[in-house]
Amino acid sequence: MAVPKKKTSKGKRNQRHAIWKGKAAIAAEKALSIGKSVLTGRAQGFVYPMNETSEEDSE
Repeated sequence: MAVPKKKTSKGKRNQRHAIWKGKAAIAAEKALSIGKSVLTGRAQGFVYPMNETSEEDSE
């Protein structure tokens, strides 16, 4: 079984953690931007149903 030969330093651990947190922050920013564009009606990059359920319910 493969095992690490030496303990990972705190600096290396913190560096990896910072990269992970940075990627998460970028993903959260993109998700917030998409959510804002959907709410304002400016979303152009994808298609989603608009008021189809209300039309089907009234019939």
